[in-house]
Amino acid sequence: MTITICIGSSCHLKGSRTIIQKLEELITERQLNDKIELNGSFCMGECSNGVCVKINDELFSVSPETVNTFFENEVLRRL
Repeated sequence: MTITICIGSSCHLKGSRTIIQKLEELITERQLNDKIELNGSFCMGECSNGVCVKINDELFSVSPETVNTFFENEVLRRL
């Protein structure tokens, strides 16, 4: 699985760095490093809501406050 997080200026201001750090922690805690690849990308064109995060080709809007729920509900169920 590939998870791509926007690191463009708008998403950076909305907390993309925090989201990346938290996803890295969650992936490591569950020993999923061999199953999940994290990538960064510049603007994905969906800046209005939150930080753009893509699982394979599906876009999500994530905030530092919702990253745990996103991981549980979207990432883990796709493994």
